[in-house]
Amino acid sequence: MVHSAADLTGKRVVLGLSGGVDSAVAAILLLRRGADVHALHMTNWEDDDGYCTAADDLQDARRICDQLRIPLHHVNFAREYRDRVFRYFLDEYRAGRTPNPDVLCNREIKFGVFREYAHRLGSDFLATGHYARISRTNGQCQLLKAADTSKDQSYFLHAVSEQALAETVFPLGELQKADVRGIARDSGLDVHDKKDSTGICFIGERPFREFLAGYLPASPGEMRTPEGTVVGEHHGLMYYTQGQRQGLGVGGRRDAEDAPWYVAAKDLHANVLIVVQGEHDLLYNDRIECESPGWINEPPGTLDRQHVFGCKAKVRYRQQDQACILRPLDGGRIELSFEQLQRAVAPGQFAVFYDGDRCLGGASISRLLGRSDALCEAI
Repeated sequence: MVHSAADLTGKRVVLGLSGGVDSAVAAILLLRRGADVHALHMTNWEDDDGYCTAADDLQDARRICDQLRIPLHHVNFAREYRDRVFRYFLDEYRAGRTPNPDVLCNREIKFGVFREYAHRLGSDFLATGHYARISRTNGQCQLLKAADTSKDQSYFLHAVSEQALAETVFPLGELQKADVRGIARDSGLDVHDKKDSTGICFIGERPFREFLAGYLPASPGEMRTPEGTVVGEHHGLMYYTQGQRQGLGVGGRRDAEDAPWYVAAKDLHANVLIVVQGEHDLLYNDRIECESPGWINEPPGTLDRQHVFGCKAKVRYRQQDQACILRPLDGGRIELSFEQLQRAVAPGQFAVFYDGDRCLGGASISRLLGRSDALCEAI
């Protein structure tokens, strides 16, 4: 059965309330199902520099709870966030990769220390405003895509354990975003038209380069074509990601075609950013290597050198599912071979695996096994 339809009458549900429209409507839906709702607002970042909206979000959370007449608890997880998420974020950029801290935030904070705190509040279930669904099938608790595929967040939830999902309710999983805003408006909530949060919470609207430079020293270097021609200078490899077009400052060269430039690869050893023009072959790969794979339930099939596994995968959040084959490698790594070429795959991001609507798990992309990787090794 779909877990979001479970009987919650009289059950204490501790809801992560951000102060936004999604978690506010989650509270309304939980109350309609008879739950004893307690809201828990988390402070995960403390730098008050004018960019972070944490203080405003807390005030919105208080107004929501006052209107819905539910208790609000406030807890500070800033230390845990820095230790478990932000440190990883910096380490990945230092290594030249492009991290996705939202995945770690869900696993370590929202379904980690938050879950532990909810237990101390006497929770029977915890809930969030994520767009995803949970079902129980053959004794397993499975993570499913949301009904609103344009808002589905299972990609960011793939590293959450089955044990945590078994205690979780996603009230918005069957709804469309437009319906969620309609419920908030009909209920008289001021946040019904509040803008959705985007990007990385601790960066906010500030310039990304400015923020990162405060923690990692920049190391400028040459920007070259695959043929070795120097076409400019980069500000530091950490500021760029595969496929990036904006901010290169290469356009308008007399010795080049009138076509946009893109980041094709990073050579960390030489501190060189490799750029190409147009839809160059170096922007595409059909084989990648991943590390630290994790499965929500048991690993699918028998994964060894003689047995491969076919499924669908995303290598970025907004991507359509892509058919691929998983093959185990030494050291717990896996190789993904795609039926179609994938554009601008970025090491440090996550490959997330699906069987239809069911999210199986995922792994961190460690290296490209196609043309761009071979190019860096040849330089």
